[in-house]
Amino acid sequence: MDGKKRSDVKPGLEVNVILKKDQRTGKKTKGVVKDLLTNSATHPHGIKVRLEDGQVGRVCEILGGK
Repeated sequence: MDGKKRSDVKPGLEVNVILKKDQRTGKKTKGVVKDLLTNSATHPHGIKVRLEDGQVGRVCEILGGK
């Protein structure tokens, strides 16, 4: 799954995100979702989340549960 639908992204899921600083390069960062920051049902660039380590980025790929 690509993480563009809010209903697919839940706290505790392992995901790949693209951080704001990495948008130009497309470098992915792996982490576990702590909070969902996007309120709308969908977003064309991916749902914005806060990872458990505090980093914020948009989900580009959902890897699975813990």
